[in-house]
Amino acid sequence: MRISPFVKTSLLTAALVLAGCSSNVTQSDKYSGFLKDYSDLQETTSASGKPVLRWVAPGFNEANYDSMVYNPIVFYPPPQPTAQVSQEMLDGVLNYTNTRMKEAAAKRKPLVTTPGPRSLIFRGAITGVDSSKKGFQVYEVLPIALVVAGTQVATGHRTMNTDLYFEGELIDAATQQPVMKVVRKGAGKTLRNENTPMTVDTLKSVIDDLAVDAEMFNSAPAK
Repeated sequence: MRISPFVKTSLLTAALVLAGCSSNVTQSDKYSGFLKDYSDLQETTSASGKPVLRWVAPGFNEANYDSMVYNPIVFYPPPQPTAQVSQEMLDGVLNYTNTRMKEAAAKRKPLVTTPGPRSLIFRGAITGVDSSKKGFQVYEVLPIALVVAGTQVATGHRTMNTDLYFEGELIDAATQQPVMKVVRKGAGKTLRNENTPMTVDTLKSVIDDLAVDAEMFNSAPAK
């Protein structure tokens, strides 16, 4: 079946519109206040190629540290469960995040409970778990599908994006000053509609990516 020039143009327009509907990094209005200062964050990519906001102190060298204190990740601020995001799901997400991130931290440095003069202190927080209606699908832009699209909009049965927001930092135990900060947004699985409950599995891939990047991050100072 040949695609008419009009349909091709509609598809291109739709793709451009969709590309501008959301950002892959955390926007400033989503900063939680968990970190004291966000002004020095710069957009970059993680070890696995994911977009992140990060700051690393000039001259930071992980080799100068021999241990790490892992403070369990918390929710900040405390979340309010909803019909779609239950307390059980939130507890599961937090437990899974701590399990994966603590494993990643232990692969970088021996974990200790009391900091020494050559210790790093990790603190982190899940600062948001969101679900939001997706923008117009490509087929909804095409005139041939306007009736279908109109029905979906009217009934509210639009697929839902899911996002997890994370903020964390490493602190030099001797100076009590941050040496690294990261703010990150990750997209989970798409939910069928607003009545579909979110589960731990919805966000597992986001958490796994976070742990992998924490383990793989190259902290060697630039030469």
